[in-house]
Amino acid sequence: MTTRTENRPGKNAPPRPPEQPPTRSERYRALLRGKHRPVWEEDPTPLGLLVKALALLLIVGTVAYPLYTVVLTSLSTQADITRSGGLVTVPGSLTLSAYGQILSGGIVTRATIVSIGITVVGTVLSTTVSVLAAYGLSRPGSFAHRPVLFVFLITMFFGAGMIPTYLLVSNLGLIDSYWSLILPGAVSAFNVLILRAFFMGIDQSITDAARIDGAGDWRILGQIVLPMSKAVVAVVALFYGVGYWNAFFNAMLYINDNAKWPLQLVLRSYVLQGVTLPGSGVGQVDVDDGAVTGLPVKMAVMVLAIIPILVVYPLVQRHFTKGVIFGAIKG
Repeated sequence: MTTRTENRPGKNAPPRPPEQPPTRSERYRALLRGKHRPVWEEDPTPLGLLVKALALLLIVGTVAYPLYTVVLTSLSTQADITRSGGLVTVPGSLTLSAYGQILSGGIVTRATIVSIGITVVGTVLSTTVSVLAAYGLSRPGSFAHRPVLFVFLITMFFGAGMIPTYLLVSNLGLIDSYWSLILPGAVSAFNVLILRAFFMGIDQSITDAARIDGAGDWRILGQIVLPMSKAVVAVVALFYGVGYWNAFFNAMLYINDNAKWPLQLVLRSYVLQGVTLPGSGVGQVDVDDGAVTGLPVKMAVMVLAIIPILVVYPLVQRHFTKGVIFGAIKG
């Protein structure tokens, strides 16, 4: 009986030579390649990396420079603004007088509170309704599945128009009501379709197993579907939140009392139209040292309108790409 000899070293076999450490060029190529670079891609050249870095710096500078001038102007004194002839680009004497004026209890403070309230309530309401509608439309055999989906699709291409919408809001008694800033655009068909596509991509066997165990639709949605859909729900909530925060047209149509104006409409009146509203602080000049005029106050209102987006966006940015891609692919 013959035995098969395995090709492996015996006890008396000479030891293997130690592996040679990678050379400097090999370490450099491995560093440039990175752990996520496919093996079939070419190694980036130093010239290519330099061009990419310069392009990114140019893009960042193009975006950051206007923000820098706006923030710096809002913190500058009247003397610095007069010396620079407008927007300030070189830091001088800094002051918070402009922010003190707009946050001293006037119309800008009220407008900020109104915008925060509308954004929070509107985002929660719109996200909740969109999730419920998308989950119902994603379940096979749900009631009036295709007709309701067809209605959602129609609204993406055809709208009633400004005058019929205004008449509807007026007949519902929503003129000068905060609900007129939320209900007309509470649900976006596009966001519903993104959520529906993602929900349809969830393995049906998971929900079937939960249903066999006695779970109902509400429990399946709350304990199974939503925890698996955090990325796409965060992206949809971001879409709604940015939309509510930046909206001013509905307020311009439906809100006649300037005490109920959101911040964006106040900003539009200050910056684009140059209107000075009572209690706003714009156009007021103090006689004390370091007084500010309308320009830094306008810039301060702009900064106040930008800050919430800059704070919220990084919190959901890690979900942004994943949620959009998943919602676009699955469906």
